[in-house]
Amino acid sequence: MITSSPSLLLFCLTVSLLLLLLPLPSHCADPDPLQDLCVADSSASISANNFPCKPLSEVTSDDFVFDGLRKQANFTDPFGVTVTTGNVLSFPGLNTLGIAMNRVDIEPGGINPPHSHPRASEIGIVIEGKILAGIVTTKNVYYSKVLTAGQVFVIPRGLVHFQLNVGPKKALTFTAFNSHLPGSTVLPLNLFAAAPSIPVEVLTKTFLVDEDAVNNIKSKFVF
Repeated sequence: MITSSPSLLLFCLTVSLLLLLLPLPSHCADPDPLQDLCVADSSASISANNFPCKPLSEVTSDDFVFDGLRKQANFTDPFGVTVTTGNVLSFPGLNTLGIAMNRVDIEPGGINPPHSHPRASEIGIVIEGKILAGIVTTKNVYYSKVLTAGQVFVIPRGLVHFQLNVGPKKALTFTAFNSHLPGSTVLPLNLFAAAPSIPVEVLTKTFLVDEDAVNNIKSKFVF
């Protein structure tokens, strides 16, 4: 016969409450919206995790449409990649919805360099070309796969990842995120193009190279 003690009942009640309060895995990364819509007032400063809502009287159908991903932007950076962002900063209708989308164009031999998204997981689909998609876990385990048109890849939140064009033609992918502002930490730019600059001594000791090697790398990121 199983008997219940006050301590056991209190423990079970506590666990039950915790399970109810913990966020479910299916929840988006951003806070749940508390209204039907909240088109961002882009002229205002971001408050907490969202922009203030534009007055409903000023909301139009155009607020729910974004054509910025229709065409490729010019290749201008040294990596041979162009990332066109469709987040709340460029698409105010995404405010509070916990979603965003990017267009990524990569030249032959180009790379979307190692980076991470601190506020979102990512799912992407290859539209054109052939890419090597890779991720590295916090335990330094590397996973990678060569992908072609129609294949889908996923990047867990916060993990370092990259896409390298390994085909003879331009590669195109579209990526989606469970945050309206996922953020992007691009490792080479963070380390070698930060402003103010990270002290050279920090970089020489980190990468076990001399000052000339660090300065040579830094010179390539003068835009």
